Amino acid sequence: MVGKNPFSRFQLRFDKYDRQYLSQRELELIENTYFKSERLERIKDIFIFSCYTGLSYIDVKQLTVHQIVKGIDNNYWIYTKREKTNETVKVPILPKALDIVEKYKTISDGIGSELLLPLYSNQKTNSYLKEIAKACGIRKNITFHVARHTFATTVLLSNGVPIETVSKLLGHTKLSTTQIYARVLEHKISEDIQNLMIRFEDKKNKEIESNRSIQVLK
Repeated sequence: MVGKNPFSRFQLRFDKYDRQYLSQRELELIENTYFKSERLERIKDIFIFSCYTGLSYIDVKQLTVHQIVKGIDNNYWIYTKREKTNETVKVPILPKALDIVEKYKTISDGIGSELLLPLYSNQKTNSYLKEIAKACGIRKNITFHVARHTFATTVLLSNGVPIETVSKLLGHTKLSTTQIYARVLEHKISEDIQNLMIRFEDKKNKEIESNRSIQVLK
């Protein structure tokens, strides 16, 4: 007699959850807040750096000065490999991230370190980020990984960067992984629909002008 399978009626269930990220307003709040505490100001800066590069904590921590190179467009890029997937990532450095690189370059040079940014342990970093969020009046549970989600969602997708490009910049091996970030924000829906309405209005006006021209010819 074959025994019954105790898992025959068991079904796997995956709970969906939203990935935490900063809105544009929250990102600007942190950017524009200056902390007298050196540790908080440093973590704020490096967190902002990650918000504009999409690098994870471990990838930022291991980043060296030699991984900043001039790209094909003659601008600075980060050439690195993701620790998690060993996938090669090439990220153009946006101006706000480049400002932070320049700010801490003198510190690295002064102590003779090849590491690009002076980062604390992951535990301390996340603890300090909670202090930063509280000081800025942000009630979200902010960890360093929120910066990566912010880069994907607020910095890239909500500004119209194609998901294929986002996937490449995040170092994902599958597009389906990136699609988790592809939330549609209300203001983006509004903006897209407004642009659509303008196109419809332009088309309507062109048709009216065309009809008038036809009537004049008759």
